[in-house]
Amino acid sequence: MRRIAPRALTLAFATVFVFLAAAAGIPETLKPEEALNYRKAGAALATAGKPSVETLAKLKELGFRTAIDLRQPAEGVDAARKAVEGQGLTFVSVPISPEAFRVDDARKVAAILDDAKAGPVLLYCSSSNRVGGVIAVVEGLRGKPRDEALAEGRKAGLKSPPMIDAVERVLAGK
Repeated sequence: MRRIAPRALTLAFATVFVFLAAAAGIPETLKPEEALNYRKAGAALATAGKPSVETLAKLKELGFRTAIDLRQPAEGVDAARKAVEGQGLTFVSVPISPEAFRVDDARKVAAILDDAKAGPVLLYCSSSNRVGGVIAVVEGLRGKPRDEALAEGRKAGLKSPPMIDAVERVLAGK
């Protein structure tokens, strides 16, 4: 009988653990110190305000494959990229601000959300306000009436008057 090397056994257990974690799905909740305003929006999508560095460093363990960061470069995007890509996950930066928000930003996010291979996805910004704005426009692009799209955005964190105005502007010009 051939003996299995400890390294091979460890690798086998690690592979099974990663598979089981992914099969279990993404978390229903996270503590505020792990990610502000975290919300599981579906089997393959969670939205949040800024995740902690520790949370970003364990996204793979939490079941995510992709992280979409809507923050501006000066808000810590490079550190987030390193934490996410260091796990072999996909990191996408789509910098959003109320003043510069465009329909193409929402289309870029929608393309990732619609790609089954990308999910589960964590879509986040600093507070989830920009996340809500993007979700509202994505829902509008998918055909939801304005009021329903805005309601979806509010559920995801849309709250500031400047971001609401930006969403209205983008939806009107889509």
